[in-house]
Amino acid sequence: HVLGDQTIHGCFPKVGVGRLKGFVSTTTIFIFFFFLLAIAALLNWMDIPIIQGIPLGQARSSEIHHESVEFPFNCSNLVNYPSVFEPKESSTNGTCPDYFRWIHQDLKQWKSTGITEDMIERGKPSADFRLVIVNGTAYVERYRMSYQTRDVFTIWGILQLLRLYPEKVPDLDLLFFCGDDTVIKKRNYKGRYAALAPPVFHYCGEKAALDIVFPDWTFWGWGEVNIKPWEETLRAIKKGNERIKWEKREPYAYWKGNPLVSRDRRLSFMKCNLSAKHDWNVRLYKQDWGQEIQGGFKHSKLEDQCTHSMTLMIQPKYHDFFSRSMVPMQHFWPIRRKNRCKHLKFAVEWGNNHPHMAEAIGKAGSKFIEEALTMRNVYDYMFHLLNQYSKLLKFKPTIPPNAQKLCSETTEQGLWKEFMVQSMVKSPSDKPPCALPPPFEPQAIQASLDAKENKTRQTKTWETEYWKKTKT
Repeated sequence: HVLGDQTIHGCFPKVGVGRLKGFVSTTTIFIFFFFLLAIAALLNWMDIPIIQGIPLGQARSSEIHHESVEFPFNCSNLVNYPSVFEPKESSTNGTCPDYFRWIHQDLKQWKSTGITEDMIERGKPSADFRLVIVNGTAYVERYRMSYQTRDVFTIWGILQLLRLYPEKVPDLDLLFFCGDDTVIKKRNYKGRYAALAPPVFHYCGEKAALDIVFPDWTFWGWGEVNIKPWEETLRAIKKGNERIKWEKREPYAYWKGNPLVSRDRRLSFMKCNLSAKHDWNVRLYKQDWGQEIQGGFKHSKLEDQCTHSMTLMIQPKYHDFFSRSMVPMQHFWPIRRKNRCKHLKFAVEWGNNHPHMAEAIGKAGSKFIEEALTMRNVYDYMFHLLNQYSKLLKFKPTIPPNAQKLCSETTEQGLWKEFMVQSMVKSPSDKPPCALPPPFEPQAIQASLDAKENKTRQTKTWETEYWKKTKT
């Protein structure tokens, strides 16, 4: 049983259900995916233990602080690269996964007013950088250093999108925040102030915020903790997932990460570990990233951690772009925050007593990540989000005076350069993006939330009966 922890990028570990471990497994829901660790993406992903293995999002105040690496793009010797998107005749890519519907919801705040230059200017204090695309060329204006190389790899990912769909990404002007917590709070933009809300892109969102959710940087690699680009990571995890049959997996809840990143959540969470007084069926391990870096990351490979079953996810406060389509008791087992040790013990007991059902949940979570969270879908999500966003602009984007022109070349070294080479789009797509599904009807969103709550409530009923029988 893998513990999902949302403490990676401020949201899920994409690998926070970004990446599942056991295929259940980042940056910090799941996931479960620690496979995940950013949770995609989930999942330092913010303040809640989430996946199994690596703290995908080690974001908050990890013991190791790496200087942000400046991205020295060099546009003087561009390689001859096709600049026209020419998909094969009659080629189609089907309809996008259901989680693409949330694009409409995340942009709803500005549907009636549109987005003005004044809104962009007002949002600068909340952003790390401003990205402008004019005639297919990207420019960036930086306002402050982001943690590690989050900004570098986020920008790199957008450049790869331009290479995948040349001349198809419209002119746009956007602000991006690379930190953990959400920055545009709904409470500040109610009533007559609603029209003043600045649009800011971010790795995660929450019910109380207006941040526009965008795929996190780890899909293109996280050099500081040796997380490879998503396509390679996914292949490795799938292979590692096949090493141990489901019925042979460890009968405990498992989590490994840096408990000092979020002291109020993770340190208290460590109390659920095995002790002389209690065995909550939980095995928690402290990750010393300083030691791991010096040792060459020998003990933090995600593919070596697929030794447990279904994902157990502690109720997340935040969500990333794909996690809202994940369903409790279908893709993961929900764990309430209060009295979490008791809830974890019951969840493990239930899984051990219902191995086939636990296996089904674990495999469904893995399948979701394998099929719905491909890099193609990540790029298509970015494509549709940016296109829908551009339609809301009430002004013509222009290049800021202090902006730097970007191109897909770099003189980075080490893992950073290696990951960029691995994740570089080598040629334009031979088919169009998937078709964006229509927005949710208001009643559909509420129905989905009610259904998830009902499933969670069922686990509460089972647990109540369990503790009555055990009388503990």
